[in-house]
Amino acid sequence: MRQEPPQREDETIIETAIDAPSEEVVTHAPGGQVSCGDQRVPLVSNFFFSALAGTTWYFQFFFYTMGATQMGKYDFASWTLHMASIIIFSTLWGVALHEWKGSSKRTHVLITIGLGVLVLSTMIVGYGNYLKATPAGQ
Repeated sequence: MRQEPPQREDETIIETAIDAPSEEVVTHAPGGQVSCGDQRVPLVSNFFFSALAGTTWYFQFFFYTMGATQMGKYDFASWTLHMASIIIFSTLWGVALHEWKGSSKRTHVLITIGLGVLVLSTMIVGYGNYLKATPAGQ
């Protein structure tokens, strides 16, 4: 039997099935569902979306490799473009789904600046590739 650490009198522990460590949730989950008051933890959905995220992560490398082979002598730029694209599109997806709702104005400014830097750097890499492809003097 696991012993709980001693509590201080002024310490309040707030823990529900929603914010409990995953081991506790799985250990105490009757029939794949955990309920705490009117909140339920959908374990099947959580496992499905975890597997979907892992599969998506695998396929991004799969498709990156396919694209990198098509870049020829410019494949040195492929990893930079790949990582910038992941960050740009995932951040825009987060903005579209309101993941940043409630964050400070400073955070929104930093996100905008960060996206601008990534787009600018992608354009610079593209221009560098263009210069490399163009023979000198043209």
